[in-house]
Amino acid sequence: MALHQFDYLFAIGMIFAFLDAWNIGANDVANAFATSVSSRSLTYPQAMVIAACCEFLGAVLLGSRVADTIRNKIISVSLFQPYPASLMLAMVCAVIGSSVWLSIATKIGLPVSTTHSIVGAIIGAGVATFGADGVVWGWSGFSQIVASWFIAPAVAGCFAAILFLITKYAVLERGDKALRNAFYLLPAYYCFTFSVLALVIVWKGAPNLHISTLKPPSIAAAVLGTAGVALLLYVIFLLPYLRRKVILGDWTLRWYHVFIGPLLWNRGEVPPTPEGVSSVPDYARGHGPRVVTPETSAPDEIEKVKDTDVTQTADAELGPKSTESESRQSIVTLKNEPTFPRLYEFEQSGLKKKWFSPHGLVARIWYVFTYGLRQDVIAMQMDGSKSVLAGDHVRRNAKAPVYDNRVEHMYSFLQAVTAGTASFAHGSNDVSNAVGPLATIYIVWSTNVVGSSNAVPVWVLVYGGAGIAIGLWMYGYNIMRNLGNRLTMHSPSRGFAMELGSAITVVFATKLGLPISTTQCIIGATIFVGWCNNDLHAVNYRMVAWCYMGWIVTLPCAGLLSGILCGIIINAPHFKETYIMS
Repeated sequence: MALHQFDYLFAIGMIFAFLDAWNIGANDVANAFATSVSSRSLTYPQAMVIAACCEFLGAVLLGSRVADTIRNKIISVSLFQPYPASLMLAMVCAVIGSSVWLSIATKIGLPVSTTHSIVGAIIGAGVATFGADGVVWGWSGFSQIVASWFIAPAVAGCFAAILFLITKYAVLERGDKALRNAFYLLPAYYCFTFSVLALVIVWKGAPNLHISTLKPPSIAAAVLGTAGVALLLYVIFLLPYLRRKVILGDWTLRWYHVFIGPLLWNRGEVPPTPEGVSSVPDYARGHGPRVVTPETSAPDEIEKVKDTDVTQTADAELGPKSTESESRQSIVTLKNEPTFPRLYEFEQSGLKKKWFSPHGLVARIWYVFTYGLRQDVIAMQMDGSKSVLAGDHVRRNAKAPVYDNRVEHMYSFLQAVTAGTASFAHGSNDVSNAVGPLATIYIVWSTNVVGSSNAVPVWVLVYGGAGIAIGLWMYGYNIMRNLGNRLTMHSPSRGFAMELGSAITVVFATKLGLPISTTQCIIGATIFVGWCNNDLHAVNYRMVAWCYMGWIVTLPCAGLLSGILCGIIINAPHFKETYIMS
């Protein structure tokens, strides 16, 4: 029997659950894709498309398991059995408290844990309704979640550091053998990355695909089969593309030529390279002074030097104390071209028309929806004039060695895959922060029964996934500019290790049903990889402290907002009679 007298509660829950999902996209997903954008492996629009697709698929296909943890393992649902409407109210207050706090944090550029936010908000509502007894404090509930917050960054950091150190000593620092070794190691990385993606599906099962949890032999067969397919695709499509672009230096190739892979073996002679044009980007552009050896014949072939030499060069160029204006002068700012030229022209002409005309209205909606795509995130990260947290990026980045751009370019393709893997894993884990409470609200509203075994409706997962994608598109740049190169210098080889290390950690957490903080995973991975530069000063500890401050205050702030709101409503004489006696 539906509780139609509480239709307004269901409507409020729908609105604030969407706002919560929107903020997850704007705050949390941006943390993961800041590495890909900061290293120039992906442009901002490319990252947005990959993130939207992978987050949505991860949320819809695999998001129900962790959503069940958020719904049932933080507060004692059984205490609400006589009072279903009270549980509905508690969850509405929880999504309101969480979404309001996330909106504030996202606005001020504070990268917080959306998991902390919803857990704190649910605890606040639970305490407001039944006191401390309304919360599951033991290892099966809150304590297990808290432990994962501390363990996850260290685990993700260790995974990322191991991956980068293998790459560093097997490829990047092998001198003239670096390019050859990259071609040998890259297929293994592709197989491993796709195996991780397959593991997250077959290990836990995908109820919405009617894939139940498989037995170990079947899991091994699925993972090995996926790795084999990945290797085959690499050999057929990517290998000829990389050979022609990286070894032969074909500057005429575009990204979509990878799909004609086998035909590239017989493409013909490489056209003469115009002056000032390179077949691969300069991934260290704008990162400060670099040392180029006399033997380097091409501008994109940079020999790695000792950290002390790089630091001395930076000191010589910038002086003993580089000023903020000098740091800004070292930034190479790229002017953004219109992302979608025809639609951009449509928008410009439409903004000149009145808002209530069809053309003007559609143009204004398009402008708001794509506003984030126009932002130059890398320039924002390297310009410290508007943020005391940014520090002197020139001196900090001088601590990190710069490697051959041809080798880095090979890892840029791999980082696009790891970014998608991390995004898929993130969607399967963090969509629960928004849809877990909403699922409870809907089930209680539609059945008037408190049941912990009810399945999460698919439409709820779709609703949350859509909110995450829209939030990332519209406002993800605001958090991205505080991360990436403001933490440590990024490059494709570093970003690949960061993202895959974080994704592996999230995969294991998803298997265990733990709503861990993916924010802490990616930042922990970033810090550990920064330390692999053999200089502790290669990491911006002011930004690290800012992130940790956000993690510490999130749980009590969201809990207070939710608890105070729920306590006021449920203890008011009229509402107390309505909710307790219904």
